[in-house]
Amino acid sequence: MRISGPIAGRRERAVVIAVTLSCCAALTGPGLGAADAPPTPSVAAPALDWRPCPRDGHFDCASAKVPLDYGDPRGRTLDLAVVRRKATRPGRRIGTLFFNPGGPGGPGTVQMPQNYPLFPREVRERFDIVSWDPRGVGHSTAVNCFATPEESAAWLARRPSGFPVGARQRTTWVAAYRELGRRCAQRDAALLRHVSTADSARDLDQLRRSVGDATLTYLGVSYGTILGATYANLFPGKVRALALDSTIAPSAWTNHADDTPRLPTFLRMGSDRSAAVTLDRFLTLCGSTIAANCAFSAGGPDATRDKFHRLMRRLRERPIGSWTYARTVADTISGLYVVHPGWTDLGARLQRLWQDRAPAAPGPLPTPPVPVPVPYTGVEQAAAVLCGDSPNPRDPGVFPTLEEASAARAGDAGRYWTWASAPCATWPTMAANRYTGPWNKPTAAPVLVVGTVYDPSTPYQDAQAMVKELANARLLTHRGYGHTALVNPSSCVNAYESRYFIDGTLPPPGTTCRQDGAPFPARQPRGGVDTGGGGTAGPVSNRPRPGGPSTR
Repeated sequence: MRISGPIAGRRERAVVIAVTLSCCAALTGPGLGAADAPPTPSVAAPALDWRPCPRDGHFDCASAKVPLDYGDPRGRTLDLAVVRRKATRPGRRIGTLFFNPGGPGGPGTVQMPQNYPLFPREVRERFDIVSWDPRGVGHSTAVNCFATPEESAAWLARRPSGFPVGARQRTTWVAAYRELGRRCAQRDAALLRHVSTADSARDLDQLRRSVGDATLTYLGVSYGTILGATYANLFPGKVRALALDSTIAPSAWTNHADDTPRLPTFLRMGSDRSAAVTLDRFLTLCGSTIAANCAFSAGGPDATRDKFHRLMRRLRERPIGSWTYARTVADTISGLYVVHPGWTDLGARLQRLWQDRAPAAPGPLPTPPVPVPVPYTGVEQAAAVLCGDSPNPRDPGVFPTLEEASAARAGDAGRYWTWASAPCATWPTMAANRYTGPWNKPTAAPVLVVGTVYDPSTPYQDAQAMVKELANARLLTHRGYGHTALVNPSSCVNAYESRYFIDGTLPPPGTTCRQDGAPFPARQPRGGVDTGGGGTAGPVSNRPRPGGPSTR
């Protein structure tokens, strides 16, 4: 997902492209399905007082007040930070496109402006594009479990980087997240119980009403897909066009509405297997070119895979500075999210480690300046949504066994993704108003689902599952690499999304698009071996070619 990078492995840097009970409050009962959910009392749509954003007048900023609990609309309220970029051809404006950047915990006031140039030109021309920091996140009323930034940094420094390795680190890891949950419950337990996906879907409907649109036009990526699916089933008659890019299977997120899961969220989703397959493709394509194109190439796919496994074994025995085995695995999986320039940069970092040199920590990807100050987005914001909304095992002691089982099927990626939701084992509460299904409410318009074949976070199989679980959805296959077609663009996907948003036209059944540009040039060395660390040249593997759509 981005599940903006997992909680356990999210990059400890500024957000980029690429979220009164006692501290030992028990879990609530099962979440309400639509059939038995009480009707939401009437709530007036919030007024949006748009003003130029403080750092970039091309964008407008506003704040909206929404109820903490929609069942008690006269009670406490929350503030939502909202951002807008107006349609560039106002005479042809259709309406508003709402965008959620994923996470959970992604602040839309930062990530929509960063991603704005990636929206298709036709969409920017004809829609105001609006995003917001979901409740609990960023500049909105946020979950913040520390009194000062120094406290947050100190807590983070005590936690093992990446994921825990060995019994001592596991003890430290569990204790750190138990402390985090205790801090959060003490500071604002009521907020923790009201940051569910269903609560955010109701916020989204309020924002739709605030901009004056009769129905919703929406693009959600990663976690934003489960938010979109929830909206579609809470407000099926309000769907105009709803596109979900890099999806989470609803049944995996909710564990089929069963609150006693055997597996944690990301293993139910299959993120471990998907990351392992994507990593294998990275090593294959890196090994199919020369070191000038991918620094980690060993001259052939098999040699490059072997080189990677040898590097991981070395790091387990002997870290290079702060680059431990776990930190390197976490960095590798995160490095697969954005192909350009992410894969080239990842190859360079791995090569420096191979040479026993510590690479520089990855910095923010080049993005446009943002119109608001970058907010605090501590790990507790993502945890509050994930742990409160999606069931996970409550016994920290089961995670070592789950890790070994996942590693047996997915290697290093399995260890990473197992521990990504382990913080939920000690989280103090579940959300009060979860939506757990059904997922097949007939919507006023069909839903477009975009699935990337080699995605290190949200598997292509989850996109297939989303299409099956929704009442009326069409799958568009993105035969490419990385997490989301939005940040790993395909002109073909953009063309289909534009037509869908503008006039509701779906791609034909079975349509497949290719990514714009391969990760590495597949050029072989001539007159000798250029391997970047040993091995012999191997055959060039087949790779996706940029181009237009195809149908199966």
